[in-house]
Amino acid sequence: MASKRESKEALTVENKRLRDYELVLIISPEVGEEKFDAIIDNVSQSITGKGGTISDVERWGKRRLAYPIRHFMEGNYVLTRFKLKPALSQELEANLQISEEILRHLLIRLSS
Repeated sequence: MASKRESKEALTVENKRLRDYELVLIISPEVGEEKFDAIIDNVSQSITGKGGTISDVERWGKRRLAYPIRHFMEGNYVLTRFKLKPALSQELEANLQISEEILRHLLIRLSS
């Protein structure tokens, strides 16, 4: 019984600690500049609203895709580096999958 309690305590401590992440977004090329900025702001606000901190946002611009995604051959790439609690990363990914403008995303936890 003590081992279950210890593992629950370890999980609680783990969830309080912020982890380093990188998020790469591929946004639809049909999105205008204003909407593009709004999408990036919404993602940033969802991270900071959950207690995370954003360290860097890089806009890589429009690039050719290796294969068609939803009939698009190009996409606007954005790289975001941030810190977030591990338990909240799944919620962030669920919100990214819902978005119509985001063609693909890749969330990577960096080792620390």
